[in-house]
Amino acid sequence: MQESKLILALKGLVVGATMLVPGVSGGTMAMLLGVYDRLVSSVSSFMSAKRASFIFLALFALGGGAGMLLFAKPILGVIEAWPRPAGWFFLGAVAGGVPLMLRKSRVRQFNWRVPVYIALGAALVCGIGALPEGLFTTEAEGFSGALLLGAAGLLAAVSLVLPGISVSYFLLVLGLYDETMRAVSTLYLPFLLPLGIGLLLGVVLTARLLERAMQKYPRATYLIILGFVLGSMAEVFPGLPRGAEIVPCVLALCAGFGCIYALTAWESRRGGG
Repeated sequence: MQESKLILALKGLVVGATMLVPGVSGGTMAMLLGVYDRLVSSVSSFMSAKRASFIFLALFALGGGAGMLLFAKPILGVIEAWPRPAGWFFLGAVAGGVPLMLRKSRVRQFNWRVPVYIALGAALVCGIGALPEGLFTTEAEGFSGALLLGAAGLLAAVSLVLPGISVSYFLLVLGLYDETMRAVSTLYLPFLLPLGIGLLLGVVLTARLLERAMQKYPRATYLIILGFVLGSMAEVFPGLPRGAEIVPCVLALCAGFGCIYALTAWESRRGGG
């Protein structure tokens, strides 16, 4: 039991370390590490299993916070120094997690629905990425302004729960990124409270809907989520390597694939995946 707690904290560490990487959402990495569905279940069914859900979320959050503090800056430094090999490493990591997602989707044999569901998920992510910035305004004040911020929080929660959708980009689309950053830096509660309440409600509602979908329609749900993940990789794709970059990019691709595939395969053998 102690080992599983350590593994959970380590997975949180990895998710936290990669959350600030441009184009890589925390949900994507949680899905690749095989912990995403348990996160959704813990949030959705928190009241029915308070102790177990609290321990799970606390351990994961502690690991995530440690990962952000300890490794986010070094990882971003590596990306700035070697952007192309780093991009190919993340592409390899996504490829390494695909077998796990296919197992969870319970795909026994190939049929026309498999590529359709994956394409649907990828199209949704790409569609969000194509939206112009500044679609949402909060010029209203008082109660109406708070309602608008709460609604924005509800919408942003979807991007926080679903893998492959960056919450920072979603705030940009809503036209709230700069305002949110200013409010966070100055702790402006009249802005943060309604946004946070909407975000919290949205996370719970989205998690509950997603948990039911995973239970009732696992094939369609996991394949669409796989499409989310694959669609988001367009932002990470660093371009084709040339010349001296070919070898380090191939090695980075293989390393990313090997790390995630080995972890998820080992977890499956233990009965955790």
